[in-house]
Amino acid sequence: MGYGLLWTAILSFPLMVSVQMMCGRLGMVTGRGLAGVIRRRYPRWVLWSACFLLIVANVINIAADLGGMGAASEMVTGVSSLLWTALFTFLMIGFLFWSSYRRIAQVFKWTTLVLLSYVGTAFLAHIDWRAALLATVRFEFPHTRESLALLLGILGTTISPYLFFWQAAQEVEEERAEGRAVSRRGATDAQLRRLRIDVVTGMFASNFIMYFIILTTAATLHEHGTTQIQTARQAAEALLPLAGKWSYVLFTFGLIGTGMLGVPVLAGSSAYALSEAAAWRGSLEKKPHNARKFYGVLAAAMILGLLIDYTGLDPVKMLFWSAVINGALAPPLIFLVLLLTDDPAVMGNRINSPWLRWLGWATFAVMSLATIGMLAV
Repeated sequence: MGYGLLWTAILSFPLMVSVQMMCGRLGMVTGRGLAGVIRRRYPRWVLWSACFLLIVANVINIAADLGGMGAASEMVTGVSSLLWTALFTFLMIGFLFWSSYRRIAQVFKWTTLVLLSYVGTAFLAHIDWRAALLATVRFEFPHTRESLALLLGILGTTISPYLFFWQAAQEVEEERAEGRAVSRRGATDAQLRRLRIDVVTGMFASNFIMYFIILTTAATLHEHGTTQIQTARQAAEALLPLAGKWSYVLFTFGLIGTGMLGVPVLAGSSAYALSEAAAWRGSLEKKPHNARKFYGVLAAAMILGLLIDYTGLDPVKMLFWSAVINGALAPPLIFLVLLLTDDPAVMGNRINSPWLRWLGWATFAVMSLATIGMLAV
């Protein structure tokens, strides 16, 4: 769609912030993760339905990320993507079992800076800035099945179920690291201010990169007639104006870096959710022999994702449709988050502010309408 969906970077920013703020506040105020709060507040069928939605979305997303990493690596090396996906899977499992997620993040977070190359490429490509700026501020809700699927995929990439569980769980982990009792209730103004800064800056960085990815691919691939991407090589060609023959290597490094950070989070959020739902003890800060069930879920989620890759599904299509599935599965979970964070019995005097409540319901409405529209059109 060329520049046609640039406005989604503006629309999704406040929606992302609202959902992550609610999830972070929930974990910070209650001292429990999202699944743990649901277990104490709602019937078991609600709890396990939420966990089921999360795990389905996560396993498909893991498969897509591993497949994308493998396809990009094959493009550069010529070695089969199936070998690369297996290597990446067991490398990450080994890291998590014998090192820590913090170590993975320290090693691979710097490779994600490669994504800034999309910003540089934008100023080297021949962008129609007038058309781009108009597309940025002109909100046009899609009306065809294809465009609705694209919108839902963008929202599902940025407002993903695994992030809801991960944000709440990591606030609890921060409290444990600082020596505060997990069972304590409440949060100080300073803690909530830190959360707000963390979420807003993180979501802004995410959407800044997202905007330039759309802008750059519109100005390079779309302008030269490529409106459907079938392979990793085609996707990498958006970086040709900046990197020339090195664009494939640059693209591969970016995809591997984001995958190495993202796949453990996907698997980890599944492990946190099931551990909280079943009242197991588990955390990425514990050693595997002290949290066997937690690490078992984590490894199983990654291996299931790997097995999906071995069915021969196209990795580029998987990346797209996993985002669409994330978007379709998010509304019921957002609904639960809204109910919990507006409940004084859960949040005390820290229930949602009016603006947070309004944005949360707007997020639920937009993603629900996109899902219903895509299925109905």
